[in-house]
Amino acid sequence: MKDLKIKSTILLIGIGNSGRGDDGLGWKFVETIDGQGYDFLDYEFRYQLQVEDAALITNYDVVIFVDASHDKLSGGFEFRRCISASHSFFSTHAQAPGAIVHLANNLYNKFPKAYTLAISGRSWELETSLSEEAENNLQAALSFFTEQFLPTAVPQLVFSH
Repeated sequence: MKDLKIKSTILLIGIGNSGRGDDGLGWKFVETIDGQGYDFLDYEFRYQLQVEDAALITNYDVVIFVDASHDKLSGGFEFRRCISASHSFFSTHAQAPGAIVHLANNLYNKFPKAYTLAISGRSWELETSLSEEAENNLQAALSFFTEQFLPTAVPQLVFSH
């Protein structure tokens, strides 16, 4: 894990594996947003969420978990509130976003607004590129995030996108 500056109130967590084709959508989304120079966002990359991520998210007001989806989602992506869920699995490292939020709530008494951004993928083979469909869905999700979500989440900022 890189040293976060915790300079912002918003954290993007890209989940996936860029070596498994469209499974890299979460990472690609976060890399792209990071490359746009938003200095009010922090970024993390995960192969999978772990219970330790509950401590990480307590430093933020807003957390967005970004991951690829096997489902064919309307418009190519789905953005929704992430609800606290008490189904954490202590016998495995893999955790769902809702379980991480639940742990942050119950262990640290912290209640960040949490969202999931699922982006539809199609190809999950060993490769480092995205399918054409996933690339299109990624662009739709990026447009939504920069044009609709960020201006409402950080209204005091002026956006040129």
